Parts: sequence; structure tokens; C-alpha cells
Amino acid sequence: MDIDLVQIETELKKRLSHPYKWGRKQNDYFDNLTNFVYRILSFTEVSKEIENRFRDDKENQNISDYALNRWYNFWSAQAVEKIFCSLPNVKPALDEKDKLVDFTIDGVTFDHKTSIFPKNFPYPIEEAIKKTDELIKWLYKNQSQQQRKHLKNRLFIVLHSSGGEHWKLKSEISWLKERIEKYMVGFNPNYLLKFQLEKNQETLADIIWAKR
Repeated sequence: MDIDLVQIETELKKRLSHPYKWGRKQNDYFDNLTNFVYRILSFTEVSKEIENRFRDDKENQNISDYALNRWYNFWSAQAVEKIFCSLPNVKPALDEKDKLVDFTIDGVTFDHKTSIFPKNFPYPIEEAIKKTDELIKWLYKNQSQQQRKHLKNRLFIVLHSSGGEHWKLKSEISWLKERIEKYMVGFNPNYLLKFQLEKNQETLADIIWAKR
């Protein structure tokens, strides 16, 4: 691991002592208010910025939780993307602002998405692993309706903690690196699951299971 990933993991773990709650569904209005989290890696600094911006807002607690969650999810995703792009058969997206493509693996473009195991999926984890295709369809159908909603190729990392706090695994960057590298050793585009989610378009997807 290089120092950047170590630093991200260190900062993310400072978030773990604070409750993880949204207070509302994600929406474009709150997203626009909190886009500054993309520019600040330090947990201490982002906490100060949140306090300075929203201390007088009537929804102070809701928006503070929302901003911290977006910060946490964004920097975890940045680390995951960096891990993928460090591998020999992976090329980063040509356009960093492309919301549909994070990288290309063996010529196949992908967006990646780290998701906690959904509590509303109708099967427990061991059964879900056997029904990967059903969970992928569920994840596409129930994805956030905001900025990154799409039905293009995706690699999902699905987190499951035996203690129930799945969200905390987003901070375990060194462990996620091991899971991703293990998956990529056997990667073959021909083994990807194929879906017809849109007319006249085939979507390729798969799940990397991160279970602890």
C-alpha cells in the first residue's frame, strides 16, 4: 500500500466513532450543499467546515450527518478506484468527470460501487451469494435516483459484517485491497454476468463479496 491509501484509511477510521445515519434520502439539493466534502481528506478539517457552514442552519444535525456520510463514502470510493487502477490490466477512465466509467479492465468499461448488504434484499447473506445475479438486478433497481443513477456496466463490492455494522467496512482499505486483488487474479470478461436492463443494450456486471 502506498502512503495515500494509508492516509485515507487513517482518516476514514476517525469517522467510525460517530453514528452513521442519513436523516433523509439523498437528493440533489443536499448534494449541492455538501459538494465541498470532495476537496477535504482530513476528517478534522471536514468536521470544522461542516460546523462553520451549517451551525446556524435549522437542519444542522441532519445536514451534518449527510455531509459526513458523503465525505466517508466518497473517500472510500476514491481509495477503491486507486486500488483498481494500480493493477496491471486496469486503465483509469480517460475522462475523470465521466460518471459512468471509473476504469477499463481488459477492454471492458466499468463504474464501481461499494454497497452495504441491503437489509431489504429477501435472502440472507449465504443465500444471496448463491443468487448473485438476483442481487445485482436488485441493486440496479433500487439504486439512488440521484447523480450517479445508471444501468451501465458495474462492478459492485458488497460489504457484510457479522456484527451488522456493514458500513464500517468501507474504512478497511487494506482489507478491501486484498479482496479486490484476489478477485482480479481470476478476472475474465467472459465470466461477467449479462443483463438486459435497457432496450438494445447488454449490461455487464459482477459482485466482489467482502464478508467479515
